[in-house]
Amino acid sequence: MHSHDDGHNHSSPESVSNFKTYIPAIFSFVLLIVGIAIDYFEVLPFFKNGIRVVWYTIAYIPVGLPVIKEGWNSIKNGDFFTEFLLMSIATLGAFAIGEYPEGVAVMLFYAVGELFQSAAVNRAKRNIKALLDVRPNEALVYRNGDFVSLNPEQVKIGEKIQIRVGEKVPLDGTLLSEKGSFNTAALTGESKPDTIQKGASVFAGSINLDGVVEIETQKKFKDSSIARILDMVQNATARKSKTELFIRKFARIYTPIVVFLAIGVTLLPYFFVTDYEFRDWLYRALIFLVISCPCALVISIPLGYFGGLGAASRNGILFKGASFLDAMTKVNTVVMDKTGTVTKGVFKIKEVVSNDAFANVEFMKYLMAMEEQSTHPIAKAILEYKAEGEDFKATDVFEIAGKGLKGTVNNKAVLVGNKALMTSNGIEVTSDTETIVESIVMVGIDGMFAGYVTIADELKEDAHDAIKGIRASGISKIIMLSGDKDSITQEVAKELGIDWAKGGLLPEDKLNEVEQLKKQPNTKVAFIGDGINDAPVLATSDVGIAMGGLGSDVAIETADIIIQTDQPSKISRAIKIGRSTRRIVWQNIALAFGVKIIVLILGAGGLATMWEAVFADVGVALLAILNAVRLQKMKWN
Repeated sequence: MHSHDDGHNHSSPESVSNFKTYIPAIFSFVLLIVGIAIDYFEVLPFFKNGIRVVWYTIAYIPVGLPVIKEGWNSIKNGDFFTEFLLMSIATLGAFAIGEYPEGVAVMLFYAVGELFQSAAVNRAKRNIKALLDVRPNEALVYRNGDFVSLNPEQVKIGEKIQIRVGEKVPLDGTLLSEKGSFNTAALTGESKPDTIQKGASVFAGSINLDGVVEIETQKKFKDSSIARILDMVQNATARKSKTELFIRKFARIYTPIVVFLAIGVTLLPYFFVTDYEFRDWLYRALIFLVISCPCALVISIPLGYFGGLGAASRNGILFKGASFLDAMTKVNTVVMDKTGTVTKGVFKIKEVVSNDAFANVEFMKYLMAMEEQSTHPIAKAILEYKAEGEDFKATDVFEIAGKGLKGTVNNKAVLVGNKALMTSNGIEVTSDTETIVESIVMVGIDGMFAGYVTIADELKEDAHDAIKGIRASGISKIIMLSGDKDSITQEVAKELGIDWAKGGLLPEDKLNEVEQLKKQPNTKVAFIGDGINDAPVLATSDVGIAMGGLGSDVAIETADIIIQTDQPSKISRAIKIGRSTRRIVWQNIALAFGVKIIVLILGAGGLATMWEAVFADVGVALLAILNAVRLQKMKWN
């Protein structure tokens, strides 16, 4: 409930403040329309000279003053030629030559364009924020003799928190309970769930698998991986793409040229034109200024990238910056890790094979009775088996380190474990077990080999679609590198139709392989991984993609793109979003330049009025904004 109320309080002030930002523009718009109507129909004879000037000045102030202030501040900071200055000169100039409605209109449309831009940016930011709300948002903290639910940000270091089954650990800490089992597949890259004893470290983002556990916090929320992602997202827009940086630099050089050209348009004709009229040429120069203002470009390009970042966030994909949207469009080789990337990192029984003396169900009951006494993650997978009838009970169970369990079930001596346990107790193991790739649990009953169970890490539901999608997006080479056994890695690669795979690799081996790939001409490598062990490779590849639903701090720090939902099928979606963003940005550039050049020529020739100038500038900016917003509306399948 707590968080729900919270959201409620926030929404209303936000919508009120949103409306407030539009009030000055609405006020100016109403005065402008009324003024133009009075001018046109000449209904009020006294609406002339002084009153008319005052009326349009009042209409101008709400939208014009903030822009003039911005222009003045940037001049004070040594930045003379900004779009604010161009707009101020053009509109004050229009007032100077008596073109009051045009002066107000130019500034009003410019202000509306700015409002639309900030609305589109806020929307993208909200998309990104909403995505991060799937992170742990409450912690049960022990205070004053009771557990209370608090926002993780309010928890201090050294406090005791409680985590129930299936919940994410909200903060990094140390285990206070006797033992706990956590799914840390994304933190370690290890497909076995992690069973830890009292005093060991537990990381934010791990999932508690069994029993209620208590943890003493070791870090503040702001230092946890979750908070660091939020921070990165806020800064994503600061990492500009090359196109964006180029346009910014372009605007810096272009603006002073335009100002001097405008001065030239005003003064030079004096020397060449017989009936030179200063007012006419000043009006043309002002039109020239308004048209040439680069705001459509300066607005629409970052906004295109912002739209892409927002669209990606809506789809559970975090790009750390606009430059990675561009980088993603150039990738032609995808290298992926196995555990936690295409597989779930969770064990499941794959096959039950029992000796003729036992039916599978009876055999499983012996095995389950023994495993009930074990805390091992593999035991958990075995206990999920559904056996009909009454359960068996085991007695005198004890563990033999590194081999398995020994005990009694139904007055029979039962052994459960690996081949070493069987042979050391004189039990002959059947030869078909030699070729098995997966983890295997063998069972001996009364000195006889009773059978075995194979246990494997399951493929993620969308693993097949992921590979198909990557191929469909035109990527020619897909490679798998894994720390898991080579035999298992090859089998998974074969099942998914991956071009080439290699298992049994240490982190430095993976790094070597990727460095070799990068040396090949025209190869742009994206690496997809999820664990701490993948961090060096994520950093080295051209684009590092981390599975971040439970992703480790380090993987999330070093990756350029984070897949929040842990679904590998999102990778082809990231490629599509990158490509669409790039297309929209180039459409915007072409639109802005095309329209501007046409109207500039018309303006210099005296064929365009201030109204066409307004369209060329603000109209194009609005079209570009709408084009960029399209990105957030698109459906990505």
